[in-house]
Amino acid sequence: MIYQSFKSRVQAIRAPAAIFLIATLAGCSLFGGGPVKPQPAELQPITPLVAVRQSWNTRVGQVNFPLEMGVSGNSVAVASGDGTVALLDAQTGRDIWRLALGTTLAAGVGNDGKVVAVVTRANEVVALQEGKELWRQKMGAQAFSAPFVAGLRVFVLAADRSVTAFDGQTGRKLWTQQRPNEPLVLRQSGVMLAVGDTLVVGLAGRLVGLNPSNGSVRWEAPIATPRGINDVERLVDLVGRVSRQGDVVCARAFQASVGCVNAVRGSLLWTKPANGVQGIDGDDRLLFGTEADGTVNAWRRTDGERTWSTDRLRYRSLTAPVVVGRSIAVGDFSGYVHLLSREDGSVLNRLATDGSAIAATPVLAGNTLIAVTRNGGVYGFQPQ
Repeated sequence: MIYQSFKSRVQAIRAPAAIFLIATLAGCSLFGGGPVKPQPAELQPITPLVAVRQSWNTRVGQVNFPLEMGVSGNSVAVASGDGTVALLDAQTGRDIWRLALGTTLAAGVGNDGKVVAVVTRANEVVALQEGKELWRQKMGAQAFSAPFVAGLRVFVLAADRSVTAFDGQTGRKLWTQQRPNEPLVLRQSGVMLAVGDTLVVGLAGRLVGLNPSNGSVRWEAPIATPRGINDVERLVDLVGRVSRQGDVVCARAFQASVGCVNAVRGSLLWTKPANGVQGIDGDDRLLFGTEADGTVNAWRRTDGERTWSTDRLRYRSLTAPVVVGRSIAVGDFSGYVHLLSREDGSVLNRLATDGSAIAATPVLAGNTLIAVTRNGGVYGFQPQ
């Protein structure tokens, strides 16, 4: 399948009319009224211009949920839909530990190097340490974003627009910040990160700065504003991943825009229209993102002006990008990881996995690029 349907990305949390609307859209092409889908771009032969070797591979179970790999130092946390959670050595791919929770997962994995956290489909937050379960706590709503583990706390962004903080060692609930519900939410990873002593969270189309000690709101900055006449058109959730350089955080609003915010002052620096469904990454000069049709764009970090665009990977269901040296890496629906030039988007190399879709945005841990497939393959690549 070239595209995930709206039905797999969007979840109704109230309003029967919204459920009907999603079902109607899911049966149609995103690019017209008929069932015909655009054909993915054929991959052309390439001459590798960046040397990369596969250094290891291992396996977890099938990945059928919105996985985020949790990187801390030279460790990376991965998980499968059946509840297997593993902390791997990023250099060798060997298990530091592995645990079967015996329950299916809805989101994960958060990792601060000590505590690893996931969310089950039974709405439980589960914290693990050294291969053992520390605690689990029931949530009032489902979560599709990996917990954020930092400052001896575990933070969870739920589908009802609530943010909850738990003590990382005991699971005691410290506070909850509740925002107004909306009819629809995305069934994919949202935004949570720390900037200094502020917890930055994506709530609807806004980046919101919270006090991590008590959940109080310090500032809000809009990346996108809801528009349109129905709930689907008005959906403007922020999607992970984001690009941070110093105090500036840049993010994408689902099928609406990209923009940058000063996360100390809480001020919007700029926003530009963009039609993507995955997060972004960047360096000190440029931001990189994949659009819904597979076009890959680069924007200037200072003002959002586009510097290059390439359609070599159109309709290949791309992941968000990750910066790797002088390349950006994106995964596709047939299990390839493509390395594109940060300067002009030209293809520098193409890395094969097991032929199933890349299930999560690739990550860089130390000097190892790591990709996970839907069939559960975990691959480590090292640029030479």
